Amino acid sequence: MTIYGDSISGNCHKVKFVCDRLGIPYRWIEMDILRGETRTPEFLAMNPAGQVPTVRFEDGRSLAQSNAIMLYLADGSDLIPADAFDRALMNQWLFWEQYSHETAIAVRRFHAHILKKPESEIDPALMDKGKRALGVMEGHIATRRYFVGEKLTLADLALVAYTRFAHEAGFDLAEFPHVRSWVDRVKADLNLTS
Repeated sequence: MTIYGDSISGNCHKVKFVCDRLGIPYRWIEMDILRGETRTPEFLAMNPAGQVPTVRFEDGRSLAQSNAIMLYLADGSDLIPADAFDRALMNQWLFWEQYSHETAIAVRRFHAHILKKPESEIDPALMDKGKRALGVMEGHIATRRYFVGEKLTLADLALVAYTRFAHEAGFDLAEFPHVRSWVDRVKADLNLTS
């Protein structure tokens, strides 16, 4: 299996987290999205949306969208709850992460940290949206160790991918102590140093 990913992308890290956690062998091909490497005819033939991560399997099939890739790779593993309702809760967080979390924290991080834009050029609504997302997480994780059930699931992997870099987007996790503790716990579970 080959993962086409950009190391600046939390979405790409999610796929790596699953593979590393489950011992799935892969080859990583670094793609520089800022240099347009996902816009070449060869890449677009594999993923017409021109986005990373994209995974190509040995049989030639390709799969895109980080959460879809995670769900496929983790099928049958302990990263997906056995209970149907808990699986639905995990999916609820996966959908929320892409709609309400990533669209604020990851986007703001990209503008502030990657593109190095001055604050005056970054949409101020992203800060409010990101704080609301972190507030939702804070309230949920205040009374539990993980987002679904009592153990690590794909919900945690998806949410930690960008939350651990929230400071690079200008968010202070000291304002969200339960989230900060959860980030540290998940990083330890995944053996992450950053």
